Amino acid sequence: MEICNMHPRELKIENFTYNLPNEKIAYTPANPRDSSKLLIYKNATISTDTYQHISEYLPKDSVLVFNDTKVIKSRIFFQNETGATIEVFCLEPYGENLNYEDYFQKQGSVLWTCLIGKVAKWRSPKLSKKLTINNQDVELSAEIVEKLGDSYVVKLSWTPSEIPFAEVVEVAGVTPLPPYIKRIADKTDEETYQTVYSEHDGSVAAPTAGLHFTKRILDDLSERKIPTLFTTLHVGAGTFKPVKSETMEDHIMHSECMTITLDFLESLLSKIDKAIIPVGTTSMRTIESIYWMGNKIANNPNIEFENLKVTQWEPYETETTHSANEALSALINWIKKHGQTHISVETEIIIAPSYKFRIAKALVTNFHQPQSTLLLLVSALIGEKWHEIYDYALENDFRFLSYGDGSLLFPQD
Repeated sequence: MEICNMHPRELKIENFTYNLPNEKIAYTPANPRDSSKLLIYKNATISTDTYQHISEYLPKDSVLVFNDTKVIKSRIFFQNETGATIEVFCLEPYGENLNYEDYFQKQGSVLWTCLIGKVAKWRSPKLSKKLTINNQDVELSAEIVEKLGDSYVVKLSWTPSEIPFAEVVEVAGVTPLPPYIKRIADKTDEETYQTVYSEHDGSVAAPTAGLHFTKRILDDLSERKIPTLFTTLHVGAGTFKPVKSETMEDHIMHSECMTITLDFLESLLSKIDKAIIPVGTTSMRTIESIYWMGNKIANNPNIEFENLKVTQWEPYETETTHSANEALSALINWIKKHGQTHISVETEIIIAPSYKFRIAKALVTNFHQPQSTLLLLVSALIGEKWHEIYDYALENDFRFLSYGDGSLLFPQD
């Protein structure tokens, strides 16, 4: 059976691997950002340029969709009573149906799902550290509330309590670089591991395709009258989660939180017949998840909010599907009916070969790790040609992974 006709459950991850030498991995960013190399795959042909010229390769009716999430300083280091360092890595806020904007304004305490480095050395009930925020002395404490498999629920609390959590984590934490970069982030990383248009706190990893974009590129897009839309998906550490199972059947896709506004949806709907191009796999997951949310509403207008979450295999097992126009209209009307201006919903969508794209027409993305779900997404868009593209990139000194170079990929008709 051809891969394009398989249910993704049956896909073998060994078919999505390649040899990535360490010297091909970028451990520092290009300077300036838009000097990064750009591989263009269009009409089954590969060409190369740099990101500062990306607008020249976009169709005239293009619409670019960006993820404006902001990376928080989610690695917080404490010392125990003997001086040993213990890391609390905040993965995501603990709880259901959280509004991230409100969550980061919380005062006094918050609950986070965390990884803990050297947890065996955490013997006292609480760990504490002293901070200075706006010339004010602050004490931050961490307390383990519950164990969740490999992670923990940790209560972070601080005094004075009137300071919002956004200010606390900004001072207390360190920027979380990808796990294969074996160094602590420095002041430079605080800027370079953040997109120039980042706005909404919540990610523990950058939407890396956007790292190449500069004000110069955004101005160029504006001059060429290419619309740019911004939405939010908070990137979790699960984006680096390797596929350890032989087939995708046994891989549990990570969940990420989207915040979708009515303004964005209405803008997207007004441009639904144009060449909508997400910048990054997170933007791709967002707009395709939006379709499936709207499709559920079109099938069941009285659906409850808690059932809007897009599950891993939903796109491959839904019998009745509607047009993108119908799905977006249904979602917009549902939000208005419930008196909201935006909603925050989780998605577990896995985009893999045999997936039928409903909104996206192309993709701007970096070069991803072997045997990753991100590589599956690329393969879903351009098919087996991903081998040829990655071989070309390796042979022509492209830099790989988060701080590396990138590509503009168009599927063949």
